[in-house]
Amino acid sequence: MDIAFTLIIIAIIVYYLYSSSGKKKAASRNQQSQKKEQIGMKYGKWVGGGLGWAFGGPIGAILGFAFGSMYDGMQSGKYAYQKGAQTGRGDFSVSLLILSAALMKADNRVTKSELDYVKAFLIRQFGPQQGQEQLSALREILKQDYNLSDVSRQIGQFMDYSSKLQLLHYLFGLSGADGHTHPKELDLIESISGFLGIRTPDFKSIRAMFVKDINNAYQILETTPDANDEELKKAYRAMAVKYHPDKVAHLGNDVKKAATEKFQKVQAAYEEIKKQRGIK
Repeated sequence: MDIAFTLIIIAIIVYYLYSSSGKKKAASRNQQSQKKEQIGMKYGKWVGGGLGWAFGGPIGAILGFAFGSMYDGMQSGKYAYQKGAQTGRGDFSVSLLILSAALMKADNRVTKSELDYVKAFLIRQFGPQQGQEQLSALREILKQDYNLSDVSRQIGQFMDYSSKLQLLHYLFGLSGADGHTHPKELDLIESISGFLGIRTPDFKSIRAMFVKDINNAYQILETTPDANDEELKKAYRAMAVKYHPDKVAHLGNDVKKAATEKFQKVQAAYEEIKKQRGIK
């Protein structure tokens, strides 16, 4: 009788311990699930808004790692992937964050001035709340290692050319945020430009807006000092069309504003050469 009673007590204790352990594991799973849902709600609004081609491929994998359950929601079809659709603000901002992270790590250190540069751009573009959320996303992306070639080629395949030029302009600005541009950063931007499919004359034109050289004005206009006045005028008109701010107006006011600055540099380059040549 005593043995039977002891066995019953042991069985009750074992059952209690097993049941308690199961409840703790279930509670832990619920907490993790709730945390992922909170992350999804936090980031889903700004990434989902205007997100198209960036939801798939190498970029989608980076987002899935950074945002957890939000990516599951994207796969469910809530955020439709439309191949060939115009680049949305979500596509542009995600591309900007991923390429920013790669550039910031190019010289093996991430500076406060670089973070401040990105933060200022994001807040101007999306407002304080979404800007802060995107800055948090950047910090998550900075923790990851990813194939820059694959990511850049995906952007190059789907992003419209005017948006790619504006993205390149932004990267050059970021590279000089700490007061000087490291050679490794310039090399990386040139590699990114190639992966994006940006033509060499366009790369040199935008580079000349940031990296000073005796022939900067001519490089900005994608021409040479031996061009005659008529060829110079033709080159200016072509660049004015290529860099017109209206081409990226769909990406938001701050991107359009940055494009206006680029457009003004084209105008300034033309005026500088005209002054040198005495053209009225």
